[in-house]
Amino acid sequence: MNNPVTTIALALALSGAAMSVQADAINVPAPDFTLESRTGDNIRLEDHRGEVVMLNFWASWCGPCRQEMPLMDDIYSRYQDLGFTILAVNVDENRDEALRFLEKVPVDYPILYDPESSVSKLYEVPAMPTTVMIDRDGNARYIHYGYKPGYEVEYEAQIRELVRE
Repeated sequence: MNNPVTTIALALALSGAAMSVQADAINVPAPDFTLESRTGDNIRLEDHRGEVVMLNFWASWCGPCRQEMPLMDDIYSRYQDLGFTILAVNVDENRDEALRFLEKVPVDYPILYDPESSVSKLYEVPAMPTTVMIDRDGNARYIHYGYKPGYEVEYEAQIRELVRE
């Protein structure tokens, strides 16, 4: 059985939309997962059903992540009271590298650890960062590969759209 995200990624690549800022064609169930958070709790995506989730895959060695994460923190503080959250999945094999990164780039949103890249593989993440916007019903609606200045404007537009649904 095909992974729905695989189908999305292939469709976007074939359409030439994979590197665009917006990917309107996505509307498939987001694969569920459970990962340990920086607080030590296990966080399950399914437990956030009813919220808009910005699922962001990042690494300590990722330069664009260093730019993007403080902007995401601003977005998180603005929209979290409207039923929005960010789940930031770190893919470093060594958690200490992520912790050192977070000392320099502190954020308030939940950080999850995927040292074996199992969730990254589940979502077939091709680049760092990769961001998937998930609606209140648990459907992946938008996907972004990489980060360039200005993407945060598109993120906010998508979040506003999804929290209104």
